[in-house]
Amino acid sequence: MAHIQTLDPTASPLHYYGGELRRLREAADLRQGQLGDIIFCTGSLVGQIETAKKVPTRDFSERVDAALGTDGVFSRLVGLVLRSQLPTWFQPYADMEARATYISTYQAQVVYGLLQTESYARAVLATGMPDDLDGLVAARMERQRILEREQPPLAWVVLDEAVLLRPVGGREVMRGQLKRLLEFTDRRWMHVQVLPNSAGAHASLDGSFTTMRFDDNPDIIYTEDLISGHMTANPETIREAALRYARLQAAALSVEDSAALIARVMEERYGDRSHPEERTVA
Repeated sequence: MAHIQTLDPTASPLHYYGGELRRLREAADLRQGQLGDIIFCTGSLVGQIETAKKVPTRDFSERVDAALGTDGVFSRLVGLVLRSQLPTWFQPYADMEARATYISTYQAQVVYGLLQTESYARAVLATGMPDDLDGLVAARMERQRILEREQPPLAWVVLDEAVLLRPVGGREVMRGQLKRLLEFTDRRWMHVQVLPNSAGAHASLDGSFTTMRFDDNPDIIYTEDLISGHMTANPETIREAALRYARLQAAALSVEDSAALIARVMEERYGDRSHPEERTVA
């Protein structure tokens, strides 16, 4: 007789999801392999998710809902599961980010998380050598769902030019990431500016920071160090950050010129080199 692992549904959202998946699959009189065939995955993957060894994706959850006729149960649960995969210290920020009506951020090292492609996010997160890279990547992609709302937060992103030049993940990954940034050019609620190297010393040499505004809460400033994040609503800190951000925006290229620079870097630095020009032989 096959050994069936017992889960404690109260242990975590992931365990609860796995327990519900097993319960409803068995109620539908389907084996793991049979459900896998229906939703175009392996029975092994279904088993790993049922035993909380693998984090489900949103696509997996939507397919399960359709296959089992569960009226969106797993599509709703997966948001909680993916949020729980974020580092504990980061979860309060993610909660506030999801409620913000205006976000302004300066990023000195990498592309802002909400604008990252999956491949770029994977390369960035891999540098921390996490135990579950897939879970972290899925959680980061889940955060980006706030940009798909009917009324997404107004966002203003200033990227240091170094972010464009740092080859995170390789040429193909960077090309895809810069292309992604250009896709926001025509969206009224998203503005991307590049702070050029020619700006020299600027108002935030100390590092990256993010400001969030809300309809019913004080503004918050968020910063990170090597191992954790910090939020504050201190009015003096908020005023100082607002002043610095205004100076950054003034020193940065316009939105239009920033897009032109991103496009130029994408082609010149990360363009397709599979067919190099032939050299004339003397």
